[in-house]
Amino acid sequence: MTRRPLTLLITAGPTREPIDPVRFLSNYSTGVLGHLLVAEARRRGHHIVFVTGPTGYPPPRGAKTIAVETALQMQAALEREFPAVDGVIMAAAVADFRPIRALPQKIKRSGVAGGLKLWRLDLVENPDLVAGLAARRTRQVIVGFALETTRALANARAKLRNKQLDAIVLTQMNGRRAPFGETTVDGAIVQRGGAARPFRRLAKPALARRILDTVEKLAAQRAAK
Repeated sequence: MTRRPLTLLITAGPTREPIDPVRFLSNYSTGVLGHLLVAEARRRGHHIVFVTGPTGYPPPRGAKTIAVETALQMQAALEREFPAVDGVIMAAAVADFRPIRALPQKIKRSGVAGGLKLWRLDLVENPDLVAGLAARRTRQVIVGFALETTRALANARAKLRNKQLDAIVLTQMNGRRAPFGETTVDGAIVQRGGAARPFRRLAKPALARRILDTVEKLAAQRAAK
């Protein structure tokens, strides 16, 4: 198959939601898969806009990189870049919640020695970034991700449908091992109206290739209509 160069918007890493100047809410995402996706897409001749949360990795070569920290910053970058791309691969692990407000100064410990000090943190939901893009797309192929611990395939199919995505990459807990970092993963790639394509103990470079295969196929189908 002759590949048509695509412009792809790829996200990676976690977001950090500040509590005060020295603390934040986040998750265990490392950004490894996002960087692998960029490398594989560049190898195939595609043009990349890379929106990344804090990962500790240097910006990949050959991609327009936009570094962000919070979910709202990532949302702003995605909405700005989205109209000019052919597809989105939403590999970032965006925090579902953020503090209602970040305190301007460091919170001090004030409990009495030996006592129990309770401190309440009020949270608000972050916007669903990938669903927001899907709701306003024109021609773009949109691939989301779902990390599930129970009813994995059923939950992934529900997210695929509810968020109006073209495909979703399901990853699962493998025993007690979460699919973060340089590890193999279990899961499936599920397309709208199609069967799930499962994988087990798949290395992430191979998963990146499968995801790009899926995006290219979906983009070609959309262009042919």
